[in-house]
Amino acid sequence: MMHANGSGAPDLNQMLMLRQQLGAQTTAEIRFDPATRAMYASEASNYRQPPIGVVIPRTIDDFETTVELCAKLGVAILPRGAGTSMCGQAVNAAICIDHSKYLHAIESIDAAAGHAIVQPGVICDQLKKAAAAHGLTFGPDPATHSRCTLGGMIGNNSCGAHSVMAGKTVENIERLDVLTATGARFWVGPTDAAAYAEHLAAGGERARIVKGLRELAERYADDIRAGFPKLKRRVSGYNLDQLLPENGFNIARALVGSEGTLATTLRAQVTLVEGRPERVLVVLGFDTIFDAADSVPHLLPLGAIAMEGLDQGIVGGLKALGLKLDDIAELPAGDAWLLVEFGASTRDAAIAQARAMADAAQRFPQQPSVRFVEDAALMNRLWTIRETGASATSLSRDPAAPDPVVGWEDAAVEPALLGAYLREFTALVERYGYKTNLYGHFGDGCIHSRITFDLRSASGVRDWRAFLEEAAKLVVKYQGSLSGEHGDGQAKGEFLHLMYTPRLMQAFREFKALWDPQGLMNPGKLIDAMPVDENLRMGPQYRQGNVKGMFTYPMAANPASNDAPVDTLEERGYGRETERCIGMGKCRSMDGGTMCPSFKATREERNSTRGRARLFFEMLNGEVIDETRNAEAVK
Repeated sequence: MMHANGSGAPDLNQMLMLRQQLGAQTTAEIRFDPATRAMYASEASNYRQPPIGVVIPRTIDDFETTVELCAKLGVAILPRGAGTSMCGQAVNAAICIDHSKYLHAIESIDAAAGHAIVQPGVICDQLKKAAAAHGLTFGPDPATHSRCTLGGMIGNNSCGAHSVMAGKTVENIERLDVLTATGARFWVGPTDAAAYAEHLAAGGERARIVKGLRELAERYADDIRAGFPKLKRRVSGYNLDQLLPENGFNIARALVGSEGTLATTLRAQVTLVEGRPERVLVVLGFDTIFDAADSVPHLLPLGAIAMEGLDQGIVGGLKALGLKLDDIAELPAGDAWLLVEFGASTRDAAIAQARAMADAAQRFPQQPSVRFVEDAALMNRLWTIRETGASATSLSRDPAAPDPVVGWEDAAVEPALLGAYLREFTALVERYGYKTNLYGHFGDGCIHSRITFDLRSASGVRDWRAFLEEAAKLVVKYQGSLSGEHGDGQAKGEFLHLMYTPRLMQAFREFKALWDPQGLMNPGKLIDAMPVDENLRMGPQYRQGNVKGMFTYPMAANPASNDAPVDTLEERGYGRETERCIGMGKCRSMDGGTMCPSFKATREERNSTRGRARLFFEMLNGEVIDETRNAEAVK
């Protein structure tokens, strides 16, 4: 077996055999070259793991054959979409199967029934646009909606700004066509007595898995009912609650959020809902982010379809960079804001809802300032402050200070407890000497933060680990989930035992073993995860390469804790510039913008700006690719 956790080197003969068989039995693009491995070594998280190779299937049959061949040889498998995951689940020392280039067909839309059948590479906005022609939409809308794939959204149980209205991805999945590493392929969904009998009659792996799932659900039913948080944004852990009879023994929804650790999704039947095309935005300004959080319980009964918060850290960071100044000027007075959106089928209905909330806000104890926005263009400008602010402010302006990074990124608590949680969380951040900005989906109690963790020194990593444990215990105290949106991956997996009982942790392991007895599917992620401080992209061993070029750049090198001197303007190379890309993949958007035309033409990661940035980063790192050996690829 090829070890995906770094404990052993891949067997060369197995790798050669796999390449040969893939070439003979599929029409897929098969890439084991250093440049491709370099570009797929990172995502939007703190982690880096070069894959064994990358397979880009042209057809669903290619996808199926690739999984079967890997399984026969005992090679680890990593399904991957747009590569925007933030917790390490989209990188692994495995065969990376990229479904985004070719498998992006919307196979059918049944407007009357309110569902669509899609391939895993369909982009969220692509589905929304197709559904809009029927007056419908796909509810979940992560900030990466212009490039994230449905396969990735299903893997991560993605949400977004409108989850107050539409819920997480799991609530919008009806059936899945899945393939296991044991060779079973079948559709799953809600499982009544007739469907259960059909699964058993099929025999083989299908019957074994489904029978085992029923027995597992019966064995742990009381533990699941007692031990799963009740909040809407519970994303951490496997969705064992979906196997309970009161939830229809829904095998498809139990697989959502499993991060490629159980099976691969070949097709999905997803729910489409009324589009509510008429939108109105009310922006509330507060003195503090805590006041904004305290207002959430007053707002929840008023029918908003989105409720997003952001603080002065985001807005101030944009101002310091001279970005979106005209948009920021449209915000009402305050140092923290809530963007509260209302939607309806008619404009008058949407305006009436928004007016009622704006009037009610005048009586809130927090006394917010109010801005009522009906103009669609202005609404979009204000939303982009929220969507782009964190990415735009992700590099420190001080070359001696750590960058704000993910690492405790998307915890969720009961919305009614949000204000108290934020006060205690902020005190914890300050006690460790960190700085952060706060933003997120306040209506669901889901908070995003980019914190100035020092991951480049051994002492900094020790402090980070200690902080993570305290932060996890704090979330549990407030009836929350370690992940409210972005999944567990490697960033949260190690700490799941703080959220779940030993019995439930054992149930998770048994659930994994039923689907993936060889442990080939994205190993070391989510359950029995690798340590949070392993495989860091820019950890204590990282040294910033700084090749000199013809050009100078506007920011000095950031040595953080590396004890390396800051280069003078005359000596400065472009090492720091290769750190600018945080992996969010906006350059992979297929919408009408200008970024990135070469990716739009080819759907090739190597032709995206992110792909090029990763190639230069890896070249300076020198492990997988360097300019001497791989000059043509770099060129």
